[in-house]
Amino acid sequence: MNRKYRKTVIAGNWKMNKTPTQTKEFMTQLKAILPKGRWCDIALCVPAVCIPAAVRAVRETRIGIGAENCNPNPSGAYTGEIATDMLVDAGCKYVIIGHSERRAMGETDADVNAKVLAALEAGLTPIMCCGESLEQREADITNEWIAMQIKLGLQGVPEEKIRKVVIAYEPIWAIGTGKTATPEQAQEVCESIRAVVRKLYSSKNARAISILYGGSMNEKNAFELLAQPDIDGGLIGGASLVPEKFVQIIEAANQPTA
Repeated sequence: MNRKYRKTVIAGNWKMNKTPTQTKEFMTQLKAILPKGRWCDIALCVPAVCIPAAVRAVRETRIGIGAENCNPNPSGAYTGEIATDMLVDAGCKYVIIGHSERRAMGETDADVNAKVLAALEAGLTPIMCCGESLEQREADITNEWIAMQIKLGLQGVPEEKIRKVVIAYEPIWAIGTGKTATPEQAQEVCESIRAVVRKLYSSKNARAISILYGGSMNEKNAFELLAQPDIDGGLIGGASLVPEKFVQIIEAANQPTA
């Protein structure tokens, strides 16, 4: 982390877990143990049906609520889909875009790009995910693969909006598997992502953009991962479903930085 130049963001991704009733219970427990300091931004991206309950529960706190997906179209015949202005009206501040689980369902880089542009237009902060498979890592093409995802995902994003984007590096082989990239592996990729942003935009913008790590970050490994200079937070899966574990990760963000 480097809080001098950019925000630290600890974001939870609940995936398909918890009902609205359970969401209210979770938030009550979380607020009771939430640290008082403001050393990081906190986001919880929840299932669509839980968004209203989550927004109501976190009023007068510093927690921002987000969605797990969006549709790039403003309206239309897209049964089951949710537009960005619907999310904004519901109280969302963030939206996860391009998660590997969505990509596995057929989402392309072009889809990701369209959603990033729509989210920015609506005033949402997109958390744009990227990551490589185990086969790609073993083939030693990790940096090339992720550079392509970043370039395609950010296509058309103007320089004045790039700092609104959060990028999350999630190695596919480490999501929900219990395997975690070593701090050195995660730092290497996050550093390369910042280099791509530097080439696309500028050194100043690259220095200001927040890059998260999201491959099985938990309360046990968060401190060491967050100590890396180019890892500015985490996109947390399973550990974000347990208030005590999520708070421990938030507390891990309270450490000296360069």
